[in-house]
Amino acid sequence: MRFTQQPLWSAGFRPFFILACVAGLGLPIWWALIFTGSVPPPLTFALPPVQWHAHEMFYGFGWAVFGGFLLTASKNWLNVRGWHGGALVLLAAAWLLDRLAMSLGAGWPPALFWLAAGLFQVAIVAMLLHTMLPQKVRGGASDNYFFWILLLLFLPAKFLILQQAHFAEGWAMTLALFRLVVLIMLERTQVQYMRHAFQAEILRDPRLDVPIKWLALALAFAPWLPAAVAGGAEAVLALLLLVRFTGWKPLRAFSRLDVGIMYLGYLMIVAQLLVDAVGHFVALPWVGSVSAHLFTVGVLGTIMPAMIVRIAKGHTGREVVFEPADKLVLWLMIAGLVARVVMPQFHPAGYAMWLHIAATTWLLAFAILLWRYAPFLLAPRVDGKEH
Repeated sequence: MRFTQQPLWSAGFRPFFILACVAGLGLPIWWALIFTGSVPPPLTFALPPVQWHAHEMFYGFGWAVFGGFLLTASKNWLNVRGWHGGALVLLAAAWLLDRLAMSLGAGWPPALFWLAAGLFQVAIVAMLLHTMLPQKVRGGASDNYFFWILLLLFLPAKFLILQQAHFAEGWAMTLALFRLVVLIMLERTQVQYMRHAFQAEILRDPRLDVPIKWLALALAFAPWLPAAVAGGAEAVLALLLLVRFTGWKPLRAFSRLDVGIMYLGYLMIVAQLLVDAVGHFVALPWVGSVSAHLFTVGVLGTIMPAMIVRIAKGHTGREVVFEPADKLVLWLMIAGLVARVVMPQFHPAGYAMWLHIAATTWLLAFAILLWRYAPFLLAPRVDGKEH
């Protein structure tokens, strides 16, 4: 069998979930060691350490998960097989090249650095749009036009986050775009999860869903809005999300960890919006970057491992059941959220300790995921289907 015909390259989630697990277990612990002075920042970093960390958690770890998810979701959303084979090999190589550029590219010629740093993002946006744009809008995928917009916006966001003078704008824009991706994903998947788990229907009302997405998209431009306007828009979005949450049967969802973890991530979006909104008007004495980590640890850190388990099982022909090791992963990520965001507010003197504890929970959780699911991702489907 040719290399490009191996099961690993049959669907986007396979290589990118492996890469995401490697990034998830390695990047936070490396950053914790650098931040606390346990190891010096490598002189080869292409960016200042904080900027490197922010970029890698979004465009390294985050895009590995979302890239794998979106490349695969076309099968259900559009009834079209996602990119596979040689195209997927080249895309994974471009992701690795981006990581090399960030960590080793300090002395590279500018043209080489920008090629290496931008190739993956341009390629995956182009590939996803190539899949989505020609397809007719159908059923639950009727809001695909949001992807047509937000995928393109990731390109300037990536460029800005790499610029020291515009890092803050690039960071805020990137977070807002990830937030919109998560909101669309939750709208589409939670309906299925609640039906499967509880035979329950949750609220899907266009009068709420559509304004939520448009407002979330508009907040990608929050860095260039007056503070009062941006803060007010964030508060309104948080309120709309809370109103919708009441119709999503949260008490029933929280009775099961595998479903409740998605609802926890949803609430962390609300919390991040409220913290950010208040911060536009009043400077609160938070310890650490609470708003940023409510999203990266509270939203991405809770939702993404559950996505990996569901997709790695379901799309390899297995029954989607969260076994004890899978539940341990989710509890570890919840513990990481508490350690990273909550505990420093009560014991700020132990900030370095809490940071190391949070990073260690990520290391353990993603090591477990890699150990459990890499064999699934490297092997053919157990039900005999091709993809």
